Amino acid sequence: MDTLSIVLLVVVVFLVLGVAVLLMRQGGNGRTEEAMRHQQMALADTVQRVEQSLREQERTLAAVVNERLDRTEKATGQIVTDLRERLVRIDEAQKKIGDLSTQVVSLQEVLSNKQARGAFGEVQLNDLVQNALPPSAYEFQCTLSTGSRVDCLLKLPNPPGSIAIDAKFPLESYHMLRAVAAGDAPALAAAQRAFQLAMRKHIGDIRDKYILPGETAESALLFLPSESIYAELHANFPAIVDESYKARVWIVSPTTMMATLNTVRAVLKDVRMREEAGKIQKDVGLLLGDVDRLADRVDNLKRHFGQTEKDLREIETSATSIKRRGERILDVDLGETPTALPPKL
Repeated sequence: MDTLSIVLLVVVVFLVLGVAVLLMRQGGNGRTEEAMRHQQMALADTVQRVEQSLREQERTLAAVVNERLDRTEKATGQIVTDLRERLVRIDEAQKKIGDLSTQVVSLQEVLSNKQARGAFGEVQLNDLVQNALPPSAYEFQCTLSTGSRVDCLLKLPNPPGSIAIDAKFPLESYHMLRAVAAGDAPALAAAQRAFQLAMRKHIGDIRDKYILPGETAESALLFLPSESIYAELHANFPAIVDESYKARVWIVSPTTMMATLNTVRAVLKDVRMREEAGKIQKDVGLLLGDVDRLADRVDNLKRHFGQTEKDLREIETSATSIKRRGERILDVDLGETPTALPPKL
């Protein structure tokens, strides 16, 4: 029951009490019973109208409540549906995040293991080389005369000679450098020294193992499978880069490696053209000989045509002479009617 119904009920109660008091007073004054009956009837009618009004208001209130309940139920159902969809999306996102975390952990394990890291760099190097050069221009895991095995050997003629490529980068010291907390100057200086020592050692090993006079070129390549490490070296460790230049060990990233391979491909094409130059010249000489023989044969054909033309003219002359002689024989008067020549077939 709402507030309005309660107010109406209170009004009716007070009205009934007032009428009762009035009746009592009127009874004390000697009112007649007929007047009391009229007042009772009026009071009953009033009570009936109030009850009817209360019932109408109750029905109206019930309809309003039912309508609001329906709306609330629909809204609640939509909210529950949306919530379920969002929970499904959140669950899918959590699964993707879990898969990504697994992949990141796997990549970190690869990069933290020296042997696995070397294989990771070799795979990138192999893809780049195979996409840029013909199979005859390289060899993977090639063993040199000293017994050292290089990750990739680019087979170029002298000069410059075959170029060795190493794909094993000392990433442990780089990770130690990246792991130093900001503001810890002593730890940062120690990590930088360790990184520089590791780089110098690796560059020296490449120089000693893969630069062999008479067997390989005078330089070798150190392949970094990460553009960020390549940028870090050139930005913060220029001395290491200078030392690599002096050792003739060129540091390359995937991008610069592709540019280097394109240059190698151009060199191979130029070398192949030079190797084929003698054969091309020989073929051109043979072609010129064929042209000379063709010219002689054309001259012979012209002479044959000239002789044929002369023979045809002589045949024509003979035919004309024979015809004239026949006509003269026909013109001789033998005293008889000449017999007509047979028609030409």
